[in-house]
Parts: sequence; structure tokens; C-alpha cells
Amino acid sequence: MKGKIIVYSLITFLLALMVYFGVKAYAQAKIYERTTTELVGYQSAEEQAKLTLESIAKSILGDWYEDERKRKIDKIRIKQNTAMEQAQQYTCYFMLVLLCLLLCYFFTSLRAFTLFGALAAMITLFFGLLAPILMVTIHKEVEYLGDIVLSFESKGVMGSILKLWESEDFIVAGVIFLFSVLIPMLKTFSLLFISVFMGNKFAHTIVRFFKIIGKWSMVDVFVVAVFLVYLTANKSDVSRAQVEVGLYFFLAYVIVSMLMSLSADKMLSRVHSE
Repeated sequence: MKGKIIVYSLITFLLALMVYFGVKAYAQAKIYERTTTELVGYQSAEEQAKLTLESIAKSILGDWYEDERKRKIDKIRIKQNTAMEQAQQYTCYFMLVLLCLLLCYFFTSLRAFTLFGALAAMITLFFGLLAPILMVTIHKEVEYLGDIVLSFESKGVMGSILKLWESEDFIVAGVIFLFSVLIPMLKTFSLLFISVFMGNKFAHTIVRFFKIIGKWSMVDVFVVAVFLVYLTANKSDVSRAQVEVGLYFFLAYVIVSMLMSLSADKMLSRVHSE
């Protein structure tokens, strides 16, 4: 009994650590997004023209001319790089803690593992939906002005759904919301229900239901695959695509939810055989 209390206390601590590192990763990802937006503002045609004129003034006046703009840009760039490194670092910590929690499979019952695993999946899904997933920049090299940014966007799953809805692409927004938000949330809550009310007949119905729609839940994996294909197809001279931490959270959720579904199925099979 004492050993179980220690194990469950450890798992609860790991879940709390996941929330902490997730919040930190999300906060740093938003800072990175904000600072990148600021830097992009300095790469418009107008701003690049001003920068060119200031460079000419600097070459003429030498040390008499104080380049305040360059100093400000360098400061933002340092903040941007720091935010990116910390976002990636906290995401790595999150994934390590998640891995440690999954290893608790060897020290707990299937019921407890499914319960805590479902909670971990819910936390991972939450950050996967909110955190930025992809940053896309459209730019062009212009003679005398340099690299000009024509378009810049950084979006997550929820941000993309809201944008599609505002653009009146209701069908696409609805499909993405259904398969990337609603079904994953229902599936996670169902896993929690199954682990708590294991003896309920309705639990078996839920498992059978998710087995039927299992092939549709693979849309989650398809969304991730589309993003990756987009990345490999858009590394050209006019566009840049960069993966952000939200994609890793979303991918981790897909893997964890699959493992928890297998765990729930195995758990109910044992109960049925008994």
C-alpha cells in the first residue's frame, strides 16, 4: 500500500511537471512568435529603404552617426534566439517527463496507467492545440534593398480554425475542428471514464465505438504529415517554413492516445475474461 502511494505521488508530480514545462514552452513560443513578427516589420520594402539610407549615412559620417535602428534590431534578434532556444528546451523537458510517466506502466496497474496516461494525453493535446505549429514567411530578394518579406504567418491548430471560420471557409474549419479538436477531446475524456468506471457496461461500448472510428482518428496523423510535406516542398528562394513546438506536442498526443487506447482495450479484456 505504501509503495502504491509513493508511485501515485510520483506520477502526480510528473503530471504537474508536464503542466509547468508546457506553460513555459508555450510562453517562450509566443515570445518567439512576437519577436519574429517585430523583425519581419523591419524587412518591409519601406523599412529596408530606410535601412539602406542609414547605411549610406553611416558610411559617410562614420562614428558620428549612431545607428539606433540596428541596435534595436540586434536586441530583438537576441531576444528571438533566446526565446526559440528556451521553447525547444522546455519542450524537450516536457517530452522527457512524458516518457518517464509512460515508463510507469511497469510499476502500476493497467487501470492506473490508463487513468494517468489519459490525463497526460489531455495535457499534451491542450498545448498541441494552443501552441504555434508552423511559421511561414514569403520573401523576395530586391535589388538595392535586399531581402524583402512579402507575407508572414505563424499559426497553431486553433488559430488556423478561427482564421478559416473568419474567412467563411466553414466546411474546412468544421472538418479540422471535428477531427483535430472534438474527437481527440472526446476520446481522451472517454479514456478517463473507462479507467474510472471500468466495470460499467458502457465502457465496453465506448471502446468498440472508438475502434470503429479509429481509422478516422488517423486524420490527426494526416494533419501532421501534411505539415511535414509542406515543409519539404516549400524550402525555396521565395518561401520559408519553420516547425514550431506545437507540432511536437500534437504529434506526442497522437502517440500517447494510441497507447492509452491499447491499454484501455487490454484492461477491459482482462475484466471481461474474469
